Amino acid sequence: MPRTTNGSSATKTMGVLTVGALVAVTAYTVALGSNGWLWFGWVVLGLITLGMVATRSA
Repeated sequence: MPRTTNGSSATKTMGVLTVGALVAVTAYTVALGSNGWLWFGWVVLGLITLGMVATRSA
């Protein structure tokens, strides 16, 4: 039976947060126009999430 660690839970939470942020930024862009800072923030969040996934699997 696989164990769930705090790191795994945090990584899943970050993944959900990243996807939710992508949906929110996309909706904002469609409704009000593009905002470079929002996309930059989403890219940074995505890179942090990818870093967490990489360190978890290593």
